[in-house]
Amino acid sequence: MKVCIGGTFNQLHKGHKSLIKKAFEMAGKNGSVFIGLTSGEIIKRKKGVQPFEKRKKAVQQFLSEEEITEEVTIEPICDRYGPSVEEEFDAIVVSPATTNTAYEINKKRKKIGKKPLKIVQIPFVLAEDNVQISSTRIRKKEIDENGNILKQD
Repeated sequence: MKVCIGGTFNQLHKGHKSLIKKAFEMAGKNGSVFIGLTSGEIIKRKKGVQPFEKRKKAVQQFLSEEEITEEVTIEPICDRYGPSVEEEFDAIVVSPATTNTAYEINKKRKKIGKKPLKIVQIPFVLAEDNVQISSTRIRKKEIDENGNILKQD
């Protein structure tokens, strides 16, 4: 199965890792995963985004640590859809924050005669305080990448 995921993957955290793991689980041993990392204009309005290469290396390091050796492509995407509309994928793995984008992708695919993607939504991963883990919270030093609360002065 060919599976796609996309996002900024800034401050790679437990939520991102859950998304990546699910994509490889869906793809299976003979499948492949496309990971689109937002780049260009789409990230200019976001604060504190690490350079593309740093984010890509973090994803690659995670894959290595998890001993995930299945076929993977990690490329920049410059919009919300990346190649998901036109390329031959079977499924897309999303979080609750990006589920609507997956539905938009399927509408666009239908318009051009492509089969819709199977949409697999994983839940948000929560921090110790039961609030969603996010790159923003990590950048603000509220939590670490695993959702542990950091002591405030």
